[in-house]
Amino acid sequence: MVPMAQWSTFVSDGVLALACAVCAVLALRQQSRRAAIEQPLWFCVFLAFALTASAATLGALRYGPQLPVQAAHSWLSQASSLLGLPLLGLAALVLARGWRWEKSSWGRAILGLCAFFELARQAGVFEHYRLLLNLLTLGLLLYAALLHGRDKALLGAALGCAGLLSVAGLWIGTQGTFGPFYSVDVFHALLTLAYPLWLWVLLRLPALPAAELSPTD
Repeated sequence: MVPMAQWSTFVSDGVLALACAVCAVLALRQQSRRAAIEQPLWFCVFLAFALTASAATLGALRYGPQLPVQAAHSWLSQASSLLGLPLLGLAALVLARGWRWEKSSWGRAILGLCAFFELARQAGVFEHYRLLLNLLTLGLLLYAALLHGRDKALLGAALGCAGLLSVAGLWIGTQGTFGPFYSVDVFHALLTLAYPLWLWVLLRLPALPAAELSPTD
């Protein structure tokens, strides 16, 4: 717990929570509107945004009114980075390639991400694993956009999203200050811009074929 209320972080976390909550609702609406083969994908997109919205909400409660939620906030932040973000990357890849993943495929992906996270933690290489996974995830986003490179708006949004997340994670971080601002507040501001952009990319990618392709499951 911080020694005194940090109200700027309460606000920045709250804005991030609101942005991701809106993205989660939009993803859930897509799930109900898309073909059955695409519904598990959009549920995973919803889960990814919901994890980040939940983590940001607890962050606001931790830094503003200073409620005792530090442990839960830390856990959800890790889940957002190591499960939610990779699920968004996989969703972009699956849509761009036109693959048809059944529920069981998405279930195995979630279990695999959880297992690798625990292995990295036990092996003491957690931070290296986080960096590698996040870079790979951003690579998947850019690859998905490049597959539809004629769509300049899509490619530009993907580049912008990847750039914002890279700057946030590799340069800004969450410790110390960045000029007159807390670094964590700048970090939150960049994420608030990046996550809606990622959803826009997913929405612009073509819907999965309902019957033409054979299932990958």
